[in-house]
Amino acid sequence: MTINPTSRDYNKASVLDVLLSHAPLTRNKLIELTGLSKATVSRAVEELRADGFVVDGGVDEVTGRGRRSTYLDLPATTGHVVGVSFGAQTTGVLVTDLRGREICRMTVPTADHQEVGDAARWLVDLIDQATASAQGPLRQVVAAVPGRVRKGTEIFGPAESMKIFAGVDLHRAIEDLVEAPVLLDSDANASLLGILTNDATITNAALFSVSTIFNFASCTAHELARGSTPAFGDIGVLASGAGDEILDELLSTRGLLRFARARGLNLKRVEDLWEEPHDEASRAEVLEAFTTAIVTAVSVVAVTLDPESVYLVGRLRPLVDEVLPEVRGRLDRSLPAVPEIRTVPHLIGLSTAQGAVYACLTMAHERLRDAVLGARRQSQAEHSAPAF
Repeated sequence: MTINPTSRDYNKASVLDVLLSHAPLTRNKLIELTGLSKATVSRAVEELRADGFVVDGGVDEVTGRGRRSTYLDLPATTGHVVGVSFGAQTTGVLVTDLRGREICRMTVPTADHQEVGDAARWLVDLIDQATASAQGPLRQVVAAVPGRVRKGTEIFGPAESMKIFAGVDLHRAIEDLVEAPVLLDSDANASLLGILTNDATITNAALFSVSTIFNFASCTAHELARGSTPAFGDIGVLASGAGDEILDELLSTRGLLRFARARGLNLKRVEDLWEEPHDEASRAEVLEAFTTAIVTAVSVVAVTLDPESVYLVGRLRPLVDEVLPEVRGRLDRSLPAVPEIRTVPHLIGLSTAQGAVYACLTMAHERLRDAVLGARRQSQAEHSAPAF
């Protein structure tokens, strides 16, 4: 016999959704946000308390007359999630509870590995260190990488120093070592997801990550766009409009450094381009090519995707800030409508890890909701309390 979720199950799941998104909060606020009756919310809270998903979290401050309200919160034992930014130079790990409250963060130089298995063990050791103080089960891991990722497992076009990670081997190796679901995503997607989570008003947008590689992400109706083929998002292969260079050669740290050196600039690292004085003519030539490449990239997405906003993040952001007035001027002259172009402050390693955490929380919350809705069927089949 098929046992479908009842209205009581859906009410309980709705209460859990609000707790996961807004805890700590009072019962009155919980009633307001769910739209359910006081009796329904009270019953759901007590059931969730029995399941280990609710604890009392202190009382509110009441001025004047009135009864003080007890806050409801999620206990630490409900578990945690881990977002990883696995970059070519820097790796960041961020651990939060299921409410998104930070437990631990760490940033380290990325170790140079020649074998996928060694790199996976190194990453998992970092996760173990970062989660040492966390309680409850590890619910989800999302690792963002400088490359395009298909179906959460397969990497295409990674940074040159990370070529060994192309394919599905990294995902398999990490998943074998972690007792939790693992997904991979691109650093661009993680960065855009962080922006979307912090601003619910954004609908259609595009993001360029100008860092170790030139990477791209976009969203429609506030949802990340994901392609079904390896070609999706590979905008770096397009002509830049500056000589024979493609976009990736001018909008990545590796490519721009090579381009600048070929123009006679003695740079040890790409940051020297804006932090140290240089021959004005040679630097101007580099900036002209860089500006043209940004204009080309924004023009491509403006006429094909019609975004309201275009964001630029990554290590080359200081140079983007320098040329942005010229970029806007050229676009105003060439396009009938120009999207808003913004640079976004980016903490290397941790900003991308934050976006990966948001992805973790969405998946963990959905999984818990599904568990609540399927609990009656499970308990009938197994004659025991469901395991969340």
